[in-house]
Amino acid sequence: MKKYKAIFFDWDGTAVLNRRSPVDNVISKMIPLLDKGIKLFIISGTTYENIAGGSLHSLIPVNCLKNLYLGLGRGAFNLGFNDSGELIVLSGAVPDIEMRLRIDKAAFDVHKYLLKHYNFRTDIVFSRPNYCKVDLMVGMDREDKLYLQNDEIGKVQDLLLIHGYTDGLAGLLELAREIGKQNDIDIIPTTDAKYLEMGITTKGDNVNYFMQHVVEKNSITSSECCFWGDEFRFLAEGVPGSDAYMITSLSSGCDFFDVSGETTLLPDNVMGVGGSIERFHKFLEQQLNL
Repeated sequence: MKKYKAIFFDWDGTAVLNRRSPVDNVISKMIPLLDKGIKLFIISGTTYENIAGGSLHSLIPVNCLKNLYLGLGRGAFNLGFNDSGELIVLSGAVPDIEMRLRIDKAAFDVHKYLLKHYNFRTDIVFSRPNYCKVDLMVGMDREDKLYLQNDEIGKVQDLLLIHGYTDGLAGLLELAREIGKQNDIDIIPTTDAKYLEMGITTKGDNVNYFMQHVVEKNSITSSECCFWGDEFRFLAEGVPGSDAYMITSLSSGCDFFDVSGETTLLPDNVMGVGGSIERFHKFLEQQLNL
């Protein structure tokens, strides 16, 4: 087992099973690594309030927090902690009101297009800081399991076909790009099957910031960095999972691991290890003993 100096990981489905799950198990494995100077980076599409209920800082000793970072909201916020253990914003990419309104309009235009041409009804979540979520499976409630479920890809593809939409998830991504251009913005669409997410940044923006401002500044090489997630796999041809956006020009030389158990649809540089959150927790334990 290689020893790493920087560990990037997704939260929901990788570090914890869901947002209601206890966090003590993973936190207890993070603390000794942080205390040894290992840099840990939580990269998630959610907000800080959904990471350990917004109390992550209170669960970790102050002296360890200096080695913990969070890249949240699909590139919206890059966070760290000061010497007093207070959460601070290192950088962000929250659009101004004019850009925000263009993103909102583009999402609504996708909704209108699908309704008009295919009688396909969607809902839109407008409350995310820098992107919109177009709900493609309105009647399905994930409850506390907010990550991609194994049967969701087939369900949304079938639902689209029932309404006569034959271009699948890849077609929806292209539709979002085209409608973005009509609204004078370069939309970067992503999907986890249930939602079509439309914004101007991704997890890759979080990763690139930390690669430049933390990894490089601490003389950590790419070979000393690794990335863990459960949504690296392609949902369909040309449709990467959300964690695949952590593979960027700056991080491509790092090691990538997927705990979902899917191996045939992974990007070439991602190793499928399976085992869900238990596999990631075991990895953290192994790192402590190296």
